[in-house]
Amino acid sequence: MREKPQSADLLHWYDRHARNLPWRVPPGAEVDPDPYRVWLSEVMLQQTTVAAVKSYFERFTTLWPTVSNLADAEDQAVMGEWAGLGYYARARNLLKCARVVRDAHGGRFPDQREDLLKLPGIGPYTASAIAAIAFDRAETVVDGNVERVMARLYDIHTPLPAAKPELTEKAAGLTPDLRPGDYAQAVMDLGATICTPRNPACGICPWSAACIARVNRTAAELPKKTPKKPKPIRHGIAYVARREDGAWLLEQRPDKGLLGGMLGWPGSDWTEADPLPAPPIEADWHDPNAEVRHTFTHFHLRLTLRLATLPMTAAPERGTFLSQTEFRPANLPTVMRKAFDLARDPLTKD
Repeated sequence: MREKPQSADLLHWYDRHARNLPWRVPPGAEVDPDPYRVWLSEVMLQQTTVAAVKSYFERFTTLWPTVSNLADAEDQAVMGEWAGLGYYARARNLLKCARVVRDAHGGRFPDQREDLLKLPGIGPYTASAIAAIAFDRAETVVDGNVERVMARLYDIHTPLPAAKPELTEKAAGLTPDLRPGDYAQAVMDLGATICTPRNPACGICPWSAACIARVNRTAAELPKKTPKKPKPIRHGIAYVARREDGAWLLEQRPDKGLLGGMLGWPGSDWTEADPLPAPPIEADWHDPNAEVRHTFTHFHLRLTLRLATLPMTAAPERGTFLSQTEFRPANLPTVMRKAFDLARDPLTKD
């Protein structure tokens, strides 16, 4: 007879094997989790790996150690530090949320899920994670790791995303009233380190005896997913120009849409048809025969380059010049930095 999965078994495993993460208070510590650090990490981790987030998290918390510090920061400084992490709407919502917490909540995050849901950029998953981890509320926290663990534990073959309600129900049935914050992190750690997408280490899993997929030998094929449609390819032109004194011509993208609020090179719209030229200034634009390739969530981008050196009298219709001392390539989003890397040598040669 199959054993019933017990939260106590998982917590016992977590007490010995919890991952050491910069935003986490380890089990048994005598300090409470900082809601600001929990919130910041959860926003950064959305659709992003732990490895990619660590350095950003440490830099943000060094520059802005409290939510009020972040709320007081200049938008462009925050967007610049976020550059390269992707999904830039998160950074815009990060600032909006920090300012609401500062102005409407006295710099303290609400401790109830329903109140957290009212804050900008906080959806059901993030609200549950903050309530559980920061405030030890018995909320059900379900990310991709938890979905995989539940699908295998109960041998659920309904493909994602249709399986989400059933997987959430199973996860809710296991969420304990005792140490729900540690439990939420324990299930995520289990999925990240033991119940991995490939080659799960079932032999050392604390829920091995309770796992139906292990018994049925179906773990490796779960969770099943509905096949995704092929991503379309869009095309665009980026105009990279440098003035004779070394200043670079950049523009700030609109707040809404992809790369909203970020610095970038002036360019055309990104379309599936051939892009219409949209130079920011009349100039002797050179084709370096180079193409930037970048993949977003819903499409692949092919960005061709046009390069120019501009005179000191140049008066562009779009964008502004940033001097060599003001311009930081690291503040560019990844796709724009790729363009810079291709354009830098041709435009800086004597």
